[in-house]
Amino acid sequence: MKNRVVITGIGAITPIGIGKENFWNALLAGKSGINQITRFDATGYTTQIAGEVRDFDPTEYIDKKEAKRMDRSTQFAVAATKMAFEDSKIDLESEDKERIGVIIGTGIGGIETLHSQYVSLFEKGPSRVSPFFIPMMIGNMATGQTSIVFGLQGPSSCVVTACATGTNSIGDAFRLIQYGEADVMVAGGTEACISPAAVAGFCSMKAMSVEHNDNPTVASRPFEKNRSGFIMGEGAGVVILESLDHAVARGAHIYAEVVGYGSNSDAYHITAPSPGGVQAAKCMRRAIIDAGMNVEEINYINAHGTSTPMNDKNETLAIKDLFGDHAYNLAVSSIKSMTGHLLGAAGGVECIATALTIENDEVPPTINYEQPDPELDLDYVPNKSRKCKVNAALSNSFGFGGHNATILLKKFVK
Repeated sequence: MKNRVVITGIGAITPIGIGKENFWNALLAGKSGINQITRFDATGYTTQIAGEVRDFDPTEYIDKKEAKRMDRSTQFAVAATKMAFEDSKIDLESEDKERIGVIIGTGIGGIETLHSQYVSLFEKGPSRVSPFFIPMMIGNMATGQTSIVFGLQGPSSCVVTACATGTNSIGDAFRLIQYGEADVMVAGGTEACISPAAVAGFCSMKAMSVEHNDNPTVASRPFEKNRSGFIMGEGAGVVILESLDHAVARGAHIYAEVVGYGSNSDAYHITAPSPGGVQAAKCMRRAIIDAGMNVEEINYINAHGTSTPMNDKNETLAIKDLFGDHAYNLAVSSIKSMTGHLLGAAGGVECIATALTIENDEVPPTINYEQPDPELDLDYVPNKSRKCKVNAALSNSFGFGGHNATILLKKFVK
């Protein structure tokens, strides 16, 4: 008998707010977090806007000395974990920490550290490279430092599947609890990628919108006719997963139950999704089958919805392929319209949004939806949040390299 798995804690650091309440209230208000880039001088870049996390002070969450030895992406992860543990009200001192694990992934890792240390190398020579360069930069340090800070000695790993990272991390953690390898898992994604090289790279790919540098809040417009590319964002989304027995025994608040997980590959192209969204549909199907449910039981899809022409089209086709006529009964929205695309952190933040949607029976909107695309004819919850019963919801993440990941959350029923 597999263990049931529930979400009992939430930690969110996002361009629209830090902390669960700020994040959720901004989502429901349709607030955009996209603005001019301030982390470096973006003059001369074709895209000069991003979803930056403003007013983040790592020393509010982490010892000052230790924070200096962490890349910004790791600081986000540790801070979001602290928030999630506090939200869960779990007493770590009374827990068996060998039964608590961590999987916090990142798509790019410590790229700000990489950039700053290359500048030191080329301008000042090898002797000026920090001894903390490597342990600050490598992608597993979000998990490593989180485990160290909180003394967690259970299963420990790092998922790197580009934009599917956060969802794969939560799905893998879900499996570990299901099969008894842990009682509690810290899971999600983190990213701090608003750096010169990363932005230049995405600009060179022509993947980002270049049309709204003077009006950034309208730049991210998933599923809308005039969408022209994604907008980068940064942040972290971390959840506390527990076996149901463990959560009930300590009287935990339960946001939602994780009941299904699907993962597969397009095996098609390094950046482009497979035509027609065939593998994305199969990924969603895997999650539904894993949950022992049928398609008619799903009420809402928190879409990957990047605001790129092909991704949004193919995700829509995938939903219609899988759900048939029921696709038109679904609410489908993309919070990337507000946060931008948080890359490896997107799945973690979007899992949180999905859990809160289920708990509150209110669907966040897709903002900047002005002109419908005739080819995209689903209900994308345009511009305003909507009160409606949500018993079961999917959260999709699709990444460069063809990685697809879907988790299925349900209202918790004893």
